[in-house]
Order: sequence, then structure tokens, then C-alpha cells
Amino acid sequence: MPGAIYAEGLVKTFGDVRALDGVDLDVPEGTVLGLLGPNGAGKTTAVRVLTTLIKPDSGSASVAGIDVLRKPDEVRRSIGLSGQFAAVDEYLTGRENLRMVGQLYQMSARDAKARAGELLERFDLADAADRIAKTYSGGMRRRLDLAAALVVSPPVMFMDEPTTGLDPRNRQALWEVIQELVAGGTTLLLTTQYLEEADHLAHDICVVDHGRVIARGTSDQLKARTGGERVEVVVRSPEHIAPADAVLRGFGKGTSSVEKHTRRVTVPVSGGAKLLAEVIRELDGRGIEIDDIALRRPTLDDVFISLTGHAAESDAGETAGTAGTAGTAGTTGTTGAAGTTDTTGPAEAEEPGAQQEVSS
Repeated sequence: MPGAIYAEGLVKTFGDVRALDGVDLDVPEGTVLGLLGPNGAGKTTAVRVLTTLIKPDSGSASVAGIDVLRKPDEVRRSIGLSGQFAAVDEYLTGRENLRMVGQLYQMSARDAKARAGELLERFDLADAADRIAKTYSGGMRRRLDLAAALVVSPPVMFMDEPTTGLDPRNRQALWEVIQELVAGGTTLLLTTQYLEEADHLAHDICVVDHGRVIARGTSDQLKARTGGERVEVVVRSPEHIAPADAVLRGFGKGTSSVEKHTRRVTVPVSGGAKLLAEVIRELDGRGIEIDDIALRRPTLDDVFISLTGHAAESDAGETAGTAGTAGTAGTTGTTGAAGTTDTTGPAEAEEPGAQQEVSS
């Protein structure tokens, strides 16, 4: 039985660019799928297709058991969407923005007001609740947009790089909100450039590159695929870098790497904690003073580099403008801030020609 989010053979081209090249997804109900990939890999294009913002050239998809192509209006009533950039009404206050979204979801005025108050507190916006959004900082607008996506708890949520621009405290707060939603049965597709975010939240991870899914599995499965453990040593002084490198190469199972500016030497190994003790004894016997030593497993950064050939890119290159929060009950207009489908915003960098597609 297909999952709450299901896609088979999705293809989408923009001119000569094949943004999606046969993408398959299957996200079980009540789980989080982390969709990772470099800028231009196709992540946001996939989200735009699944949330009915654009149509694929071929392939099929369903969300909450509803066919995306045949019944887009029903899909919109069943989802929430937070796009890459805040989509709020600048001339309404924070409280008014959230109350408006609630009433568009056909909540009573009383319930919408109560929910707005809860979310303003949760996202640390209570002190600015009655200021117009135009006066908010970028981070505050982002938090308000995320709050708008959570006014109701739809069965399926899409969050496209939701924590971009948030400070660590607010990022952690959003993680807690996401975990509560999923614990309550919500299914979430999350795209992110913060690999530790996917590591922390996602039950399963798909890595996409050039419009294709190139790897999938749990965080542990992907890390195991990348390789084994490594020993990292930070020496006390620069003159100890070379001798420490020589020691580690003697224990290593591959090429060592040296970062002179951090005085860090790293080498892949096998043998676990027992080997670490031997390394420490050897370093001590040679009089090499260290500030830190650790046995580390591969990180998702290592997975990303191994699979795509380069590190995850920063969010600065993304210029997408997808809908703020999609899925307003009974509405099919184009008001992104209100939580409905926004088909007039600029397309992301990975989609050459996408704006013409969306605006047509």
C-alpha cells in the first residue's frame, strides 16, 4: 500500500534542464523523510510537484491517498507547506496573519484567535504579536511563516528548508514542534541543507542529485555505506602535526588528512576503542602532546560528499519562492501568505524557465 506521500517516475524539465529525472518516493504515514541534495538537485521541484504548484511532465504521485494530478484541490485541503521564504502579509500584524490563516482553514474566530496566541508564544513572537509584519526582522518573519503552516495540523506537511535564517534556539524549538506533530501522526517531507537536522529528525533519508534519487535509507544505513570509523587528533602545537600524521598513518586503513590551521590529523581506521587506546599510547611514547583525540563514525556530511562528490552547499544560492503554507480548507486561490497555493512567486535557481511554467 502506498505511503502518505508517494511518487513514481516523476519527470520535470525546464528547457534543456531535467530537474526531475524519474524520482520515486514512498513515505509511510507518521514518519519524516529527509530529502537532501546540493543546490539544483531537484528537491524543491519535487516539493512543488507534490504540493500541486506545478505539474510533472510524466509520472504519478499521491498525497494522503489523493492523486495529485486528478484532484489537486483535495490535496491542498490535506497538506501544509512552508516554503523556502517567508510568505506573510506585511500589512497585518503577526496575530492577524495567524488568525486569518485559521479562518481560511474554516476554524471559528474564537479557535483561530486561541491558536494564534499559542503559536506566537511557541515561536517567541508574543512580544511582537501586535506589530505589523513589515517591521519584523527576517528571522521573525520566518518564524511567523512557520507558525502559519502549523495553525492546523494537516495529515501531511511539506517543509522546504524550514530553519533557514533561524538562530540555534529557534531551530531547536522548531525541531520540538516537528517531533510533536509526527508523534501525533503527521507525515512530513523535509528538505534541508543542515545535515544534522536530517540526522536528528528524519526516519529515512533520500539523497538526490541531478534530478535522481542516488541513495536512500536510514541515517545509520547511509553512514555504514560510506565507510568505517576514523581517528581524529588535534595536537598541541604545529610542530607536532607531522609526527602525529606519521603515527596515525601507521594505524590507518587509508589516506590521512591534515588541517594545518586547526592542527587536526584524521585517518580512517578499524578496531574501535581498543585501537584508540593504542594510538594514545604511541603518541604519548613519542612525546606528542594533544589537545583532543576522538574515534568518530561517518557523519551525514561524509555521506553527502561520498555520494555527490562535494559538500552540501549553503542556502545562499537558493532563490526559490514557493508557497508560504498550502492547503487551506476549501480555498484554491493564490494567496501565499494566507496559506493557499501561490503560483505567482519566482521559481528557484534549480528550475530554469520555471517561472514561465508556473505563470502560464
